[in-house]
Amino acid sequence: MFSNETFDIGSLDGVFNRMLETIMSSKDDIFIISEQSRRSFEDMQKELEIVRKQISVVIDEGDALEKNMQLAKQRLVLVSKAFNNYTEEQVKDAYETANDFQVKLSVNKTQEKQLRDKRDDLERRLKGLLDTIERADHIVNQVNVILNYLTSDLKHVGQALEQAKLKQDFSIRIITAQEEERKRLSREIHDGPAQMMANVLMRTDLIERTYREKGIEQAIAEIADLKKTVRNALSEVRRIIYDLRPMALDDLGIVPTLKKYLSTVTEYNPEVSIHFQSRSTEKRIPSNYEVSIFRLVQECVTNAMKHGKSKDIWVKLEWLRDAVNIVIKDDGVGFDPQIVKDHSFGIIGMRERIELLHGKMSIQSEVNRGTTVLFKIPLETE
Repeated sequence: MFSNETFDIGSLDGVFNRMLETIMSSKDDIFIISEQSRRSFEDMQKELEIVRKQISVVIDEGDALEKNMQLAKQRLVLVSKAFNNYTEEQVKDAYETANDFQVKLSVNKTQEKQLRDKRDDLERRLKGLLDTIERADHIVNQVNVILNYLTSDLKHVGQALEQAKLKQDFSIRIITAQEEERKRLSREIHDGPAQMMANVLMRTDLIERTYREKGIEQAIAEIADLKKTVRNALSEVRRIIYDLRPMALDDLGIVPTLKKYLSTVTEYNPEVSIHFQSRSTEKRIPSNYEVSIFRLVQECVTNAMKHGKSKDIWVKLEWLRDAVNIVIKDDGVGFDPQIVKDHSFGIIGMRERIELLHGKMSIQSEVNRGTTVLFKIPLETE
């Protein structure tokens, strides 16, 4: 044990706080770069869409010019063969018409090439911007991890030197998890419903033009297609709301909510089969228990599909008099527990959640033999 006489705790805290401020400032700078790149990416996407429409218009104009030029050439050949049957003015007019269409077609081809080059350049720049955004997000996440470790494990090092035992503090990790969840939600809304709504806005302009140029039948067909986009956007919004907190949890309880959630998962992932079973008489338990059980099952099922590449997943709840056992088993690729151990943030999060409920958690897994996760949660009894 080291005494306070060995360390100047105030100086140590000062150095530590300045280091945290520097890291936070760097994180903010990276975030600004990411947001600026994201805005540039969105503006460039709009410009690319405009260029693609311009290319389509130029191609249509080129096709029309090709047809007119062919007709003009045929007229010129006819006039040339029967030169004596036409006046000098008619011959001159046939030649100038053919030449005019040829010049216009040449200009059209040049314009088409310029637009295609611009499109290709925009696509390359978009890819570069996307790489920048992804790298910036990756760095921000890494900085968040570093800050999480520093703030949770080292920030109170002075107090740790003075105290015999330090109480476990989950607040920093909870805040980090909340920020990560907000960022994930923001990105889901941006990439899903927001993009769909932007598409709807563009499609309404297209419908107006279609109605003017092609008539009501084509416009109605466009409206029918637009309805599909709106329905997809509504479905995506409902999915995001459900992921935040299932409304049925408070009204119906954990078992019906899990059934609905797992059914929804299989709808979005038809290649996966999920088998659910609830044994013995299910009961309503405190809200914090039901939320924790739901999140534990959600995390395990997500891991089984995303990392385990599972095709079959089994979820079983066993209700005892003073406890509930939860088993989540899959047939996925599994992993070596000696290598993974507890370094996965998903596993850390589940262990922290189960410890808050004074429960126990065990994981059994082998490479290519699937994974089984067992939770045992004691219930409050009168």
